[in-house]
Amino acid sequence: MEHLTIRVLPFAAGSYPGSGQSINYVHGAVPRLDTVQLDQSHGVAFVDGAKELSQYRELFARLETLAQPSDESRNFVHNLAESL
Repeated sequence: MEHLTIRVLPFAAGSYPGSGQSINYVHGAVPRLDTVQLDQSHGVAFVDGAKELSQYRELFARLETLAQPSDESRNFVHNLAESL
């Protein structure tokens, strides 16, 4: 699907804030309407405060620098699927 980008975060990147839980960052043309959805053991939590969104933007920017480029990530996933 052309509208999706997959980036693999190698184990060598180590741990990071938020690891171990599902984080969905939904954003659009108006940044004030962005929302983060966290799947936690006690249920779903939504985060939409300006300070918290800023922290999640920083987290995802850091993860983007640690992740493999798109083509390497795609090859990794393809090779993994082939080996199954």
